[in-house]
Amino acid sequence: MAVKKSYEEINAKIKRGEAVVVTAEEVIEVVAEKGYAQAAREIDVVTTGTFGPMCSSGAFINFGHSNPRIKMKKVWLNGVEAYTGIAAVDAYVGAGQLPENDPENKVFPGRFTYGGGHLIHDLVAGKEIRLEAIGYGTDCYPNKKVEATITLNDVNDAFLFNPRNAYQNYNCAINLGDRVIYTYMGILKPKVGNASYSSAGQLSPLLNDPYYRTIGIGTRIFLGGGIGYVAWSGTQHHPNVPRGDNGVPLSGAGTLALIGDLKQMDPNWLVGLSFIGYGATMAVGIGIPIPILDEEMLRFTAVKDEDIYCPIVDYDEGYPYCKPMDLGRVNYKDLKSGKIIINGKTVVTTPQSSYPRARQIAQILKGWIQNGQFELTQPVAAIPSADADIVFKSIPAKKPGGVDADAEKRR
Repeated sequence: MAVKKSYEEINAKIKRGEAVVVTAEEVIEVVAEKGYAQAAREIDVVTTGTFGPMCSSGAFINFGHSNPRIKMKKVWLNGVEAYTGIAAVDAYVGAGQLPENDPENKVFPGRFTYGGGHLIHDLVAGKEIRLEAIGYGTDCYPNKKVEATITLNDVNDAFLFNPRNAYQNYNCAINLGDRVIYTYMGILKPKVGNASYSSAGQLSPLLNDPYYRTIGIGTRIFLGGGIGYVAWSGTQHHPNVPRGDNGVPLSGAGTLALIGDLKQMDPNWLVGLSFIGYGATMAVGIGIPIPILDEEMLRFTAVKDEDIYCPIVDYDEGYPYCKPMDLGRVNYKDLKSGKIIINGKTVVTTPQSSYPRARQIAQILKGWIQNGQFELTQPVAAIPSADADIVFKSIPAKKPGGVDADAEKRR
């Protein structure tokens, strides 16, 4: 008899403390022992996890009003500028934003020791933050300058809003050039001296629900140590890419826009990062529960690292200059082994994301569900899947005034 479960049935079992919950790592062992059909009958929820750099992240903050009131034209937090073109005392700080006095790459490679990601971490950690704001003055907002020391508890509102997180698969980065290069995938040694990757593989959320059957708008998740939600499909969401027979994309595909209350989060799961020669960013902890509605969902969640492939991409010329290069693919079992073979050469691999911390997130979320602290939400709307007609666009090669830059080159 085919397995069919509903969100209501699974949540009722969670409330009674009867739900069977396993991680995306553990489900593989259950399937090996009992088979797909029996595992689907027994398991109610599979938890996933990922922890790694996610540049497209940031936080909205409402500071509250000063006396006299100010309409902020510019605001800095520990020297990091936040965008204020929203309302009088609302701002958005991005994880990649740098202090104005940062030397950047003027002395190459730059160190980027502090940025928006570090600031968000410090806020969540309860540290005191230096606030500086200027305004141009109006009748209703006469103040032109504010300086204060604040903590997260002092602001009215602070919520994490990350436009693009939880990338569904990503590149294996190498360097075909003859010099060391500094990238968001880390330091890449010349002549394929190393390879860098960034995914939790078999634990990664969207790789366990490749067609987004259960992950959609309104899905409740683990975000930064607290509870968050899927707000929308993420920027650069590109689901209609080539996929394997198991439905898993063979390159970067789906993404998620995520939201959650910053005041409920944990600094252990929002960590500022410095990438030498590239910039600042933030590692974000994300865990998503997947309800086992039927045997198909169980099969998706039992995907193994050896069945998940990503493209090998050159970051010397291929990626930065958009040059198509077919360098083959590699699976995550081989990547996690620490060594892969590229063109007959043994190459050391280094992860940018942390598999041990992804495993920890999946276990924490599992515990929340088992203890009745976390129920599942059915998406209020789906995000575009593999059958969506989405065209991945680039900035047009036109100069101001409509002149085609490529045509001008041909003159």
